[in-house]
Amino acid sequence: MDTIQLTQVDLIREAFHYQSRFEGSTMVFKIDCPITDDPHFSSLMKDMALLAKTGFRVVIVPSAKERIDSVLRKYGIVSDYYEDMRITTPEAISFVEMAAFHVATRFMTLSASRVDAIIGNFIRARGLGVINGVDMQHTGAVDKVLLDSLERALKQGMVPILPCIGWSPVGKPYNIASDEIALSIASALGAIKLFIVSIDGCLKAGMYDMPESVDSDENGRVIKLSPHEAERILAANTDRARDTRLKSLKVGLMATKAGVERAHIVDGREEGAILKELFSNMGAGTMLYADEYEAIRALHNADIPDVLRLMEPFMQNGALLRRAPEAIQEKKDDYVVADIDGSIRACAALHDWGERQAEIAAVATDPSFTAMGLGRRIVNYLIKKAAKKGFERVFVLTTTTQDWFEALGFKEASVETLPARKRQSYNRQRNSNVFALNIPYSP
Repeated sequence: MDTIQLTQVDLIREAFHYQSRFEGSTMVFKIDCPITDDPHFSSLMKDMALLAKTGFRVVIVPSAKERIDSVLRKYGIVSDYYEDMRITTPEAISFVEMAAFHVATRFMTLSASRVDAIIGNFIRARGLGVINGVDMQHTGAVDKVLLDSLERALKQGMVPILPCIGWSPVGKPYNIASDEIALSIASALGAIKLFIVSIDGCLKAGMYDMPESVDSDENGRVIKLSPHEAERILAANTDRARDTRLKSLKVGLMATKAGVERAHIVDGREEGAILKELFSNMGAGTMLYADEYEAIRALHNADIPDVLRLMEPFMQNGALLRRAPEAIQEKKDDYVVADIDGSIRACAALHDWGERQAEIAAVATDPSFTAMGLGRRIVNYLIKKAAKKGFERVFVLTTTTQDWFEALGFKEASVETLPARKRQSYNRQRNSNVFALNIPYSP
Protein backbone atom coordinates (compact mmCIF):
# COMPACT_ATOMS: atom_id res chain seq x y z
CA MET A 1 0.00 0.00 0.00
CA ASP A 2 1.27 3.51 -0.77
CA THR A 3 2.74 5.45 2.13
CA ILE A 4 1.09 8.84 2.57
CA GLN A 5 2.16 10.81 5.61
CA LEU A 6 -0.24 12.65 7.85
CA THR A 7 -0.18 16.34 7.01
CA GLN A 8 0.30 19.00 9.66
CA VAL A 9 -3.38 19.83 9.32
CA ASP A 10 -4.29 16.18 9.98
CA LEU A 11 -2.21 16.23 13.16
CA ILE A 12 -3.85 19.44 14.32
CA ARG A 13 -7.31 17.99 13.65
CA GLU A 14 -6.37 14.87 15.61
CA ALA A 15 -5.14 16.92 18.56
CA PHE A 16 -8.30 19.05 18.63
CA HIS A 17 -10.44 15.90 18.43
CA TYR A 18 -8.89 14.56 21.63
CA GLN A 19 -8.73 17.94 23.35
CA SER A 20 -12.46 18.48 22.87
CA ARG A 21 -13.24 14.90 23.84
CA PHE A 22 -11.31 14.88 27.12
CA GLU A 23 -11.53 18.52 28.25
CA GLY A 24 -12.64 18.72 31.87
CA SER A 25 -11.91 15.05 32.52
CA THR A 26 -9.67 13.68 35.25
CA MET A 27 -6.32 12.05 34.52
CA VAL A 28 -4.04 10.50 37.12
CA PHE A 29 -0.28 10.28 36.51
CA LYS A 30 1.80 7.80 38.48
CA ILE A 31 5.40 8.80 37.82
CA ASP A 32 8.56 6.82 38.60
CA CYS A 33 11.05 8.47 40.92
CA PRO A 34 14.17 8.28 38.64
CA ILE A 35 12.41 10.42 36.04
CA THR A 36 12.84 13.44 38.32
CA ASP A 37 16.60 13.24 37.67
CA ASP A 38 16.24 12.86 33.90
CA PRO A 39 17.15 15.82 31.62
CA HIS A 40 13.63 15.68 30.13
CA PHE A 41 11.91 16.10 33.52
CA SER A 42 11.46 19.84 33.06
CA SER A 43 9.82 19.23 29.67
CA LEU A 44 7.53 16.65 31.25
CA MET A 45 6.44 19.21 33.85
CA LYS A 46 5.78 21.79 31.13
CA ASP A 47 3.62 19.28 29.26
CA MET A 48 1.63 18.48 32.39
CA ALA A 49 1.22 22.17 33.14
CA LEU A 50 -0.08 22.60 29.59
CA LEU A 51 -2.69 19.91 30.21
CA ALA A 52 -3.80 21.60 33.42
CA LYS A 53 -4.06 24.99 31.71
CA THR A 54 -5.96 23.48 28.78
CA GLY A 55 -8.79 22.27 31.00
CA PHE A 56 -7.78 18.80 32.16
CA ARG A 57 -7.95 17.81 35.84
CA VAL A 58 -4.46 16.52 36.57
CA VAL A 59 -3.44 14.50 39.64
CA ILE A 60 0.16 13.37 40.23
CA VAL A 61 1.24 10.36 42.31
CA PRO A 62 5.05 10.27 42.51
CA SER A 63 6.82 7.01 43.24
CA ALA A 64 9.67 7.43 45.73
CA LYS A 65 11.16 3.96 46.03
CA GLU A 66 14.65 4.78 44.77
CA ARG A 67 14.84 7.97 46.87
CA ILE A 68 13.71 6.06 49.96
CA ASP A 69 16.35 3.40 49.29
CA SER A 70 19.01 6.10 49.02
CA VAL A 71 18.01 7.87 52.25
CA LEU A 72 17.79 4.65 54.24
CA ARG A 73 21.23 3.57 53.01
CA LYS A 74 22.64 6.95 53.97
CA TYR A 75 21.45 6.51 57.54
CA GLY A 76 22.38 2.83 57.78
CA ILE A 77 18.83 1.50 57.93
CA VAL A 78 18.22 -1.86 56.27
CA SER A 79 14.84 -2.59 54.64
CA ASP A 80 13.39 -6.07 54.64
CA TYR A 81 10.67 -7.04 52.16
CA TYR A 82 7.65 -9.27 52.23
CA GLU A 83 7.03 -10.23 48.60
CA ASP A 84 7.28 -6.81 46.86
CA MET A 85 6.34 -4.72 49.91
CA ARG A 86 8.85 -2.87 52.03
CA ILE A 87 8.50 -3.62 55.75
CA THR A 88 8.65 -0.10 57.17
CA THR A 89 9.98 -0.13 60.71
CA PRO A 90 9.37 2.58 63.35
CA GLU A 91 13.05 3.49 62.91
CA ALA A 92 12.61 3.93 59.16
CA ILE A 93 9.23 5.69 58.87
CA SER A 94 10.46 9.23 59.55
CA PHE A 95 13.15 8.83 56.87
CA VAL A 96 10.57 7.36 54.47
CA GLU A 97 8.40 10.43 55.04
CA MET A 98 11.35 12.73 54.42
CA ALA A 99 12.25 10.97 51.15
CA ALA A 100 8.65 10.81 49.92
CA PHE A 101 8.02 14.50 50.48
CA HIS A 102 11.39 15.41 48.97
CA VAL A 103 10.36 13.68 45.74
CA ALA A 104 6.92 15.30 45.86
CA THR A 105 8.43 18.78 46.08
CA ARG A 106 10.24 18.21 42.78
CA PHE A 107 6.84 18.33 41.09
CA MET A 108 6.15 21.78 42.49
CA THR A 109 8.14 23.08 39.52
CA LEU A 110 4.72 23.21 37.86
CA SER A 111 4.52 26.69 39.37
CA ALA A 112 7.20 27.81 36.91
CA SER A 113 4.54 27.34 34.21
CA ARG A 114 1.99 29.34 36.22
CA VAL A 115 0.09 26.29 37.44
CA ASP A 116 -0.73 25.97 41.13
CA ALA A 117 0.15 22.65 42.73
CA ILE A 118 -0.48 21.37 46.23
CA ILE A 119 1.08 18.52 48.18
CA GLY A 120 -1.73 17.26 50.36
CA ASN A 121 -2.90 14.62 52.77
CA PHE A 122 -5.71 13.26 50.62
CA ILE A 123 -5.40 9.67 51.83
CA ARG A 124 -6.49 8.10 55.10
CA ALA A 125 -4.38 5.03 55.80
CA ARG A 126 -4.62 1.83 57.74
CA GLY A 127 -1.86 -0.54 58.71
CA LEU A 128 -1.46 -3.85 56.92
CA GLY A 129 -0.85 -5.51 60.27
CA VAL A 130 0.53 -9.04 60.31
CA ILE A 131 0.52 -11.00 57.02
CA ASN A 132 1.34 -14.72 57.24
CA GLY A 133 3.20 -14.10 60.45
CA VAL A 134 5.11 -11.06 59.13
CA ASP A 135 4.51 -7.77 60.96
CA MET A 136 4.37 -5.04 58.29
CA GLN A 137 4.71 -2.35 61.02
CA HIS A 138 4.45 1.11 59.34
CA THR A 139 3.57 -0.27 55.91
CA GLY A 140 -0.04 0.47 55.14
CA ALA A 141 -2.84 0.55 52.61
CA VAL A 142 -5.41 3.09 51.47
CA ASP A 143 -8.33 3.12 53.89
CA LYS A 144 -10.20 6.04 52.34
CA VAL A 145 -9.71 8.74 49.73
CA LEU A 146 -10.58 12.13 51.22
CA LEU A 147 -12.60 13.01 48.17
CA ASP A 148 -14.06 16.32 49.34
CA SER A 149 -10.64 17.85 49.95
CA LEU A 150 -9.30 16.50 46.67
CA GLU A 151 -12.27 17.84 44.68
CA ARG A 152 -11.90 21.29 46.27
CA ALA A 153 -8.29 21.46 45.14
CA LEU A 154 -9.19 20.38 41.61
CA LYS A 155 -12.08 22.83 41.36
CA GLN A 156 -9.66 25.63 42.23
CA GLY A 157 -7.52 24.61 39.26
CA MET A 158 -4.75 23.10 41.38
CA VAL A 159 -2.74 19.99 40.60
CA PRO A 160 -2.80 17.72 43.69
CA ILE A 161 0.43 15.82 44.39
CA LEU A 162 0.12 12.75 46.59
CA PRO A 163 3.32 11.35 48.17
CA CYS A 164 3.38 7.69 49.17
CA ILE A 165 2.45 8.45 52.77
CA GLY A 166 -0.92 8.31 54.50
CA TRP A 167 -2.05 8.82 58.07
CA SER A 168 -4.48 6.91 60.24
CA PRO A 169 -7.32 8.77 62.00
CA VAL A 170 -5.09 9.07 65.07
CA GLY A 171 -2.18 10.49 63.07
CA LYS A 172 -0.02 7.40 62.66
CA PRO A 173 1.99 7.55 59.39
CA TYR A 174 2.11 4.66 56.96
CA ASN A 175 4.17 3.98 53.86
CA ILE A 176 1.76 3.09 51.01
CA ALA A 177 2.66 1.80 47.58
CA SER A 178 2.28 4.55 44.99
CA ASP A 179 0.60 2.07 42.63
CA GLU A 180 -2.16 1.52 45.18
CA ILE A 181 -2.59 5.26 45.75
CA ALA A 182 -2.82 5.92 42.02
CA LEU A 183 -5.41 3.19 41.53
CA SER A 184 -7.47 4.36 44.51
CA ILE A 185 -7.41 7.99 43.39
CA ALA A 186 -8.27 7.14 39.77
CA SER A 187 -11.22 5.02 40.89
CA ALA A 188 -12.52 7.52 43.46
CA LEU A 189 -12.35 10.47 41.05
CA GLY A 190 -13.82 8.53 38.13
CA ALA A 191 -10.68 9.24 36.10
CA ILE A 192 -10.90 8.31 32.43
CA LYS A 193 -7.15 7.75 32.16
CA LEU A 194 -4.32 6.50 34.32
CA PHE A 195 -0.84 7.21 32.99
CA ILE A 196 1.97 5.00 34.27
CA VAL A 197 5.00 7.10 33.45
CA SER A 198 7.95 4.77 33.86
CA ILE A 199 11.66 4.67 33.13
CA ASP A 200 11.19 1.53 31.04
CA GLY A 201 8.29 2.68 28.93
CA CYS A 202 5.94 0.66 26.79
CA LEU A 203 5.85 -3.05 26.09
CA LYS A 204 7.90 -4.32 23.17
CA ALA A 205 7.23 -7.33 20.97
CA GLY A 206 9.88 -10.00 21.33
CA MET A 207 10.47 -9.28 25.00
CA TYR A 208 7.62 -11.49 26.19
CA ASP A 209 5.41 -14.39 25.16
CA MET A 210 2.39 -12.69 23.58
CA PRO A 211 -0.88 -13.73 21.92
CA GLU A 212 -0.88 -13.64 18.11
CA SER A 213 -3.65 -11.02 18.22
CA VAL A 214 -1.26 -8.42 19.67
CA ASP A 215 -0.03 -5.92 17.07
CA SER A 216 3.16 -3.89 17.21
CA ASP A 217 4.57 -1.09 15.09
CA GLU A 218 7.73 -1.18 12.97
CA ASN A 219 9.83 -0.51 16.09
CA GLY A 220 8.25 -3.37 18.02
CA ARG A 221 6.12 -1.13 20.26
CA VAL A 222 2.91 -2.75 21.42
CA ILE A 223 0.36 -0.03 20.67
CA LYS A 224 -2.75 -1.30 22.41
CA LEU A 225 -4.05 -4.20 24.45
CA SER A 226 -7.46 -5.37 25.54
CA PRO A 227 -7.80 -6.51 29.16
CA HIS A 228 -8.04 -10.10 27.90
CA GLU A 229 -4.78 -9.77 25.97
CA ALA A 230 -3.09 -8.20 29.01
CA GLU A 231 -4.23 -11.10 31.18
CA ARG A 232 -2.86 -13.61 28.68
CA ILE A 233 0.53 -11.84 28.59
CA LEU A 234 0.77 -11.85 32.39
CA ALA A 235 -0.26 -15.52 32.55
CA ALA A 236 2.29 -16.49 29.89
CA ASN A 237 5.17 -14.71 31.66
CA THR A 238 4.73 -15.67 35.29
CA ASP A 239 8.44 -16.50 35.50
CA ARG A 240 9.16 -12.76 35.06
CA ALA A 241 6.88 -11.44 37.78
CA ARG A 242 9.46 -8.85 38.88
CA ASP A 243 9.82 -7.37 35.40
CA THR A 244 9.01 -3.67 35.75
CA ARG A 245 7.12 -3.43 32.44
CA LEU A 246 4.94 -6.36 33.42
CA LYS A 247 4.32 -4.74 36.81
CA SER A 248 3.14 -1.62 34.97
CA LEU A 249 0.94 -3.82 32.80
CA LYS A 250 -0.59 -5.39 35.90
CA VAL A 251 -1.36 -1.95 37.36
CA GLY A 252 -2.90 -0.87 34.07
CA LEU A 253 -5.05 -4.01 33.99
CA MET A 254 -6.22 -3.38 37.56
CA ALA A 255 -7.14 0.18 36.56
CA THR A 256 -9.37 -0.98 33.69
CA LYS A 257 -11.06 -3.45 36.02
CA ALA A 258 -11.63 -0.62 38.52
CA GLY A 259 -13.56 1.39 35.95
CA VAL A 260 -10.81 3.53 34.41
CA GLU A 261 -11.48 3.66 30.66
CA ARG A 262 -7.84 3.54 29.61
CA ALA A 263 -4.43 3.02 31.13
CA HIS A 264 -1.30 4.19 29.32
CA ILE A 265 2.26 2.98 29.89
CA VAL A 266 4.74 5.55 28.56
CA ASP A 267 8.44 6.33 28.82
CA GLY A 268 8.82 9.47 30.92
CA ARG A 269 12.25 10.11 29.41
CA GLU A 270 10.87 10.48 25.89
CA GLU A 271 10.29 14.07 24.81
CA GLY A 272 6.56 14.82 24.58
CA ALA A 273 5.54 11.21 25.22
CA ILE A 274 2.46 12.13 27.27
CA LEU A 275 1.19 14.61 24.67
CA LYS A 276 1.76 12.16 21.83
CA GLU A 277 0.00 9.39 23.72
CA LEU A 278 -2.93 11.63 24.60
CA PHE A 279 -3.46 13.62 21.41
CA SER A 280 -2.86 11.05 18.67
CA ASN A 281 -4.40 7.70 17.79
CA MET A 282 -1.05 5.96 17.42
CA GLY A 283 0.35 7.43 20.62
CA ALA A 284 3.83 6.81 22.01
CA GLY A 285 3.27 4.05 24.55
CA THR A 286 1.13 1.01 25.25
CA MET A 287 -2.57 1.55 25.93
CA LEU A 288 -4.94 -0.76 27.74
CA TYR A 289 -8.54 -0.02 26.89
CA ALA A 290 -11.65 -1.04 28.78
CA ASP A 291 -14.14 0.56 26.38
CA GLU A 292 -14.70 -0.08 22.67
CA TYR A 293 -11.57 1.50 21.25
CA GLU A 294 -11.67 -0.07 17.80
CA ALA A 295 -14.65 -1.31 15.80
CA ILE A 296 -15.42 -2.30 12.22
CA ARG A 297 -18.97 -1.17 11.57
CA ALA A 298 -21.41 -0.14 8.86
CA LEU A 299 -20.96 3.22 7.16
CA HIS A 300 -23.06 6.09 8.51
CA ASN A 301 -24.10 9.09 6.41
CA ALA A 302 -21.96 11.34 8.60
CA ASP A 303 -18.90 9.21 7.77
CA ILE A 304 -18.95 9.93 4.02
CA PRO A 305 -16.79 13.13 4.12
CA ASP A 306 -14.19 11.34 6.27
CA VAL A 307 -14.20 8.31 3.95
CA LEU A 308 -13.66 10.53 0.91
CA ARG A 309 -10.82 12.34 2.67
CA LEU A 310 -9.26 8.97 3.52
CA MET A 311 -9.60 7.77 -0.08
CA GLU A 312 -8.47 11.01 -1.76
CA PRO A 313 -4.68 10.31 -1.84
CA PHE A 314 -5.33 6.85 -3.31
CA MET A 315 -7.73 8.29 -5.89
CA GLN A 316 -5.11 10.89 -6.82
CA ASN A 317 -2.39 8.32 -7.45
CA GLY A 318 -4.74 6.03 -9.37
CA ALA A 319 -4.82 3.19 -6.85
CA LEU A 320 -8.57 3.75 -6.45
CA LEU A 321 -11.20 4.88 -8.92
CA ARG A 322 -12.57 8.32 -8.16
CA ARG A 323 -15.89 8.21 -6.33
CA ALA A 324 -18.35 11.02 -5.76
CA PRO A 325 -20.26 11.43 -2.48
CA GLU A 326 -23.47 10.50 -4.30
CA ALA A 327 -21.99 7.23 -5.50
CA ILE A 328 -20.98 6.24 -1.97
CA GLN A 329 -24.39 7.32 -0.66
CA GLU A 330 -26.13 5.16 -3.25
CA LYS A 331 -24.12 2.09 -2.21
CA LYS A 332 -23.91 3.03 1.48
CA ASP A 333 -25.04 -0.40 2.70
CA ASP A 334 -22.08 -2.01 0.92
CA TYR A 335 -19.49 -0.03 2.89
CA VAL A 336 -17.86 -0.68 6.24
CA VAL A 337 -15.39 1.47 8.16
CA ALA A 338 -12.80 0.93 10.87
CA ASP A 339 -13.63 3.40 13.61
CA ILE A 340 -10.79 4.03 16.04
CA ASP A 341 -11.65 6.22 18.98
CA GLY A 342 -14.23 8.15 16.98
CA SER A 343 -12.07 8.62 13.86
CA ILE A 344 -12.42 6.75 10.55
CA ARG A 345 -9.09 5.08 9.79
CA ALA A 346 -10.00 2.51 7.11
CA CYS A 347 -12.84 1.71 4.75
CA ALA A 348 -13.88 -0.90 2.18
CA ALA A 349 -16.96 -2.09 0.32
CA LEU A 350 -18.51 -5.43 -0.64
CA HIS A 351 -20.49 -5.22 -3.90
CA ASP A 352 -22.82 -8.02 -5.03
CA TRP A 353 -22.40 -8.77 -8.78
CA GLY A 354 -24.56 -11.86 -8.87
CA GLU A 355 -23.56 -15.45 -9.63
CA ARG A 356 -22.60 -15.80 -5.95
CA GLN A 357 -19.62 -13.51 -6.47
CA ALA A 358 -18.87 -10.28 -4.63
CA GLU A 359 -16.24 -7.63 -5.21
CA ILE A 360 -14.16 -6.17 -2.40
CA ALA A 361 -13.53 -2.59 -3.45
CA ALA A 362 -12.61 0.88 -2.19
CA VAL A 363 -10.06 -0.44 0.30
CA ALA A 364 -8.29 2.53 1.88
CA THR A 365 -6.32 2.73 5.11
CA ASP A 366 -4.79 5.63 6.96
CA PRO A 367 -1.04 4.96 6.39
CA SER A 368 -0.27 5.93 9.98
CA PHE A 369 -2.20 2.84 11.07
CA THR A 370 -0.56 0.26 8.83
CA ALA A 371 1.19 -1.21 11.89
CA MET A 372 -2.23 -2.12 13.27
CA GLY A 373 -3.11 -4.10 10.15
CA LEU A 374 -6.40 -2.28 9.59
CA GLY A 375 -6.46 -3.03 5.86
CA ARG A 376 -6.01 -6.73 6.48
CA ARG A 377 -8.64 -6.71 9.23
CA ILE A 378 -11.27 -4.92 7.19
CA VAL A 379 -10.74 -7.20 4.17
CA ASN A 380 -10.97 -10.30 6.38
CA TYR A 381 -14.12 -8.85 7.92
CA LEU A 382 -15.67 -8.55 4.44
CA ILE A 383 -14.60 -12.08 3.50
CA LYS A 384 -16.44 -13.40 6.56
CA LYS A 385 -19.42 -11.20 5.74
CA ALA A 386 -19.45 -12.59 2.18
CA ALA A 387 -19.36 -16.14 3.53
CA LYS A 388 -22.33 -15.48 5.81
CA LYS A 389 -24.27 -14.03 2.87
CA GLY A 390 -23.69 -17.21 0.86
CA PHE A 391 -21.14 -15.92 -1.66
CA GLU A 392 -18.80 -18.57 -3.02
CA ARG A 393 -16.11 -16.22 -4.31
CA VAL A 394 -14.80 -12.73 -3.69
CA PHE A 395 -12.60 -10.84 -6.09
CA VAL A 396 -10.70 -7.57 -6.33
CA LEU A 397 -9.56 -5.41 -9.21
CA THR A 398 -6.22 -3.78 -8.55
CA THR A 399 -3.46 -1.95 -10.39
CA THR A 400 -0.91 -1.48 -7.60
CA THR A 401 -1.62 -3.82 -4.66
CA GLN A 402 -1.32 -7.29 -6.17
CA ASP A 403 1.32 -8.45 -3.69
CA TRP A 404 -0.73 -7.22 -0.75
CA PHE A 405 -3.82 -9.20 -1.80
CA GLU A 406 -1.72 -12.27 -2.60
CA ALA A 407 -0.44 -12.16 0.98
CA LEU A 408 -4.09 -12.35 2.08
CA GLY A 409 -4.62 -15.53 0.09
CA PHE A 410 -6.04 -14.13 -3.16
CA LYS A 411 -4.99 -15.81 -6.44
CA GLU A 412 -4.59 -14.20 -9.83
CA ALA A 413 -7.57 -14.82 -12.12
CA SER A 414 -8.74 -13.81 -15.58
CA VAL A 415 -11.37 -11.24 -16.50
CA GLU A 416 -13.43 -14.07 -18.02
CA THR A 417 -14.00 -15.53 -14.52
CA LEU A 418 -15.83 -12.40 -13.39
CA PRO A 419 -19.65 -12.34 -13.23
CA ALA A 420 -21.29 -11.27 -16.51
CA ARG A 421 -22.43 -7.90 -15.14
CA LYS A 422 -18.92 -7.09 -13.94
CA ARG A 423 -17.33 -8.16 -17.22
CA GLN A 424 -19.59 -5.73 -19.06
CA SER A 425 -18.45 -2.81 -16.88
CA TYR A 426 -14.76 -3.84 -16.77
CA ASN A 427 -12.55 -0.94 -17.90
CA ARG A 428 -10.20 -2.41 -20.50
CA GLN A 429 -8.23 0.83 -20.66
CA ARG A 430 -7.49 0.74 -16.92
CA ASN A 431 -6.51 -2.94 -17.36
CA SER A 432 -6.79 -3.83 -13.66
CA ASN A 433 -5.50 -7.19 -12.51
CA VAL A 434 -8.07 -9.62 -11.15
CA PHE A 435 -7.42 -11.51 -7.93
CA ALA A 436 -9.96 -13.88 -6.41
CA LEU A 437 -10.51 -15.98 -3.31
CA ASN A 438 -12.84 -18.97 -3.08
CA ILE A 439 -14.69 -19.11 0.21
CA PRO A 440 -16.78 -21.84 1.84
CA TYR A 441 -20.51 -21.33 2.17
CA SER A 442 -21.56 -20.44 5.73
CA PRO A 443 -25.33 -19.87 6.00
